[in-house]
Amino acid sequence: MAGLFHKNRYIDIKGNENVSESVRRIKSKEETKTDEKQIIICPDCGKELDKNAVVANAYICTACGSYFRVRTKNRIKMVCDAGSFEPWFEDMEVSNPLTFEGYEEKLAQMKEKTGLHEGVTVGKAKIYGEDVCLGVCDARFLMGSMGHVVGEKIALMVEQATKERLPVVIFCCSGGARMQEGIVSLMQMAKTSAALKKHADAGLLYVPVLTDPTTGGVTASFAMLGDIILAEPGALIGFAGPRVIEQTIGQKLPEGFQRAEFLVEHGMVDAIVERDDLKKTLYQVIKSHRVSLGNKEFSCFAGEMEAFKPSEISKERMVKAKSKTPWQKVKEARSMERPATLTYVDLIFDDFIELHGDRAFGDDKAVVGGIAMLNGQPVTVIGVQKGNDAKECALRNYGMTSPEGYRKALRLMKQAEKFHRPIICFVNTSGAYPGMEAEERGQGEAIARNLFEMAGLKVPVLSIVIGEGGSGGALGLAVANEVWMLENSTYSILSPEGFASILWKDGKRAQEAAGVMKITADDLADLQIIERIIPEFGGADSVTVKDIAGFIKDKMVEFLKKFDGMDGDAIAQDRYMRFRKY
Repeated sequence: MAGLFHKNRYIDIKGNENVSESVRRIKSKEETKTDEKQIIICPDCGKELDKNAVVANAYICTACGSYFRVRTKNRIKMVCDAGSFEPWFEDMEVSNPLTFEGYEEKLAQMKEKTGLHEGVTVGKAKIYGEDVCLGVCDARFLMGSMGHVVGEKIALMVEQATKERLPVVIFCCSGGARMQEGIVSLMQMAKTSAALKKHADAGLLYVPVLTDPTTGGVTASFAMLGDIILAEPGALIGFAGPRVIEQTIGQKLPEGFQRAEFLVEHGMVDAIVERDDLKKTLYQVIKSHRVSLGNKEFSCFAGEMEAFKPSEISKERMVKAKSKTPWQKVKEARSMERPATLTYVDLIFDDFIELHGDRAFGDDKAVVGGIAMLNGQPVTVIGVQKGNDAKECALRNYGMTSPEGYRKALRLMKQAEKFHRPIICFVNTSGAYPGMEAEERGQGEAIARNLFEMAGLKVPVLSIVIGEGGSGGALGLAVANEVWMLENSTYSILSPEGFASILWKDGKRAQEAAGVMKITADDLADLQIIERIIPEFGGADSVTVKDIAGFIKDKMVEFLKKFDGMDGDAIAQDRYMRFRKY
């Protein structure tokens, strides 16, 4: 058993005190040496550690990096501004709805041992000056299980947050429903969820942070209902815990099952955040949502910036650039040297926070998305990341998007609509992934759903084709108020090879097909399929990418200002009429 040894007393990491008969007496302060070194045992690597060093390291093992559970007061110190936490609803009456024998005595013991009133502490605080309603669950109090008082405190806090129009952050840590309260405990799942629904309907932000462990009825209610769900590394997260699964159905579980990393891979958690970065991350998330007040009109507050001027080398390359044939542009669009989505994100935006998963099956690595700042304006950024080398291309499935990729994108778009953030999409895909597994998971439905939902989004949407725009796979991210293309990118019904094979029964005529398909930026501007051509200053590569990004950023700010003060329905109607004309 791992825990903290102190003289003749042993406290395990769950806060339970184990005292042998021979050392039942605890030494008084006068008997205890003040300079005595306290030793803590890491539950993962088993090494003896200096407790003070572990505390200074944010309660992280100094040997192997595993995370210890954190007490409520320490958690508050770690994420809140000093002295800013104001506890709420501390003196609620004990509830024993089933008149369970010994339950009230057990609660009294837990209060005395932990110094807590219940398994959750709620209140109001500041994180780098930003007001927030905060809840902290503590595993020391009956494993943070959710009884009536826990559910009531959370519901009351969320209701107050709705009244004050404040974001909610809850640090989840629980073994689930509280057995001593039976069906009444089960009702807390619905009650807390209902309170969060009202909070969400008011256009307000909720961020649960999942810590070790988060299981049972808490997972199946307030822990998984966040706009953005964060988790600590290695945290156990699941509905039925591993022991329940193994004992109930005898199923052997794989290594790392139900850990935070497993949840990200399977699309259920947005991001894993190191403990040292948690306060900063929460601040960035809250700040990027601060302006959302449920307004019907879009408000652009991207500040003025210096007009874009290309570098001398880009000017020179632009002058020397030769016109390219459609087939040459196809090869340019497919080039591995071409800058990818994340390169543009890094150059154009500030404070990008990548969010993961479709909340249903997985996290498609071909699609990246998250929240960023564009010259002071919060935006949602989504794009296909094809990769800049063979290894990354393989990891990203060569930019061929899966159903879960489109569903992740749509989840982030709907989140952007809720918080009145404009949406910027970067398109670079040869097409949606055509594999059997994609068909089994509903590839066609996923693309169709994006077209359907994007048509009605009540925030501005801009899509930019930075490489290949392949068929419906590209259109799934391009139902926008405006579509732009880089000078040497392509946008087509399918590849020239496929076109030649279908119409001429000869895939070798792909070069000829590229010329008749009208797939270049110039062709599509003539057809009024796109609104703007982005110059590449001689070709998109590592030399010109900063200037390309600078030009895009300059025009993005202009794009957003066009919609300033426009009603959400009018923004959606503008997009509808754009496609209605074709």
